[in-house]
Amino acid sequence: MKTLIGRKDKADFPELLLTNINVKINTGAYTSSIHCNDFQELEEDGETYVEFCLLNPTNPKHSGQRIKTKHFEKKVIKNAQGELEESLILKTIVVIFGQEHLIDLALRTPTDSKYPVSLGRKFLSNRFMVDTSERDLSFKRKQNYRSRKRY
Repeated sequence: MKTLIGRKDKADFPELLLTNINVKINTGAYTSSIHCNDFQELEEDGETYVEFCLLNPTNPKHSGQRIKTKHFEKKVIKNAQGELEESLILKTIVVIFGQEHLIDLALRTPTDSKYPVSLGRKFLSNRFMVDTSERDLSFKRKQNYRSRKRY
């Protein structure tokens, strides 16, 4: 059974040390993405890594911490203008509606958007049904669970 999700929500990315990050549900995009700065591919001791700093520096969740991982791949994907471009795709975990899911996130240069993460069709497919009149359904469920747990 598919979970109902609204047009925006909040999610956790435990491997990236990010909690309650604003996510936009983007059925117009195939690939999910995350804002990051200064991402680069590098080689060390014969292994290839990607190193980056997450989120836009103006985002309150921006820590300035650099992350280095070998859990990525290069893919050619269409950008927002429909042009093909090579992208670095991070493989990580997202927690939404209390469940962990594997997700591929294209590393993207930050924009002025208040949504540093976009969840695309590849991630949404067979998991979620989108209701654009709703928002923050996962976050509200998480808050309700926490408030009941206190008693």
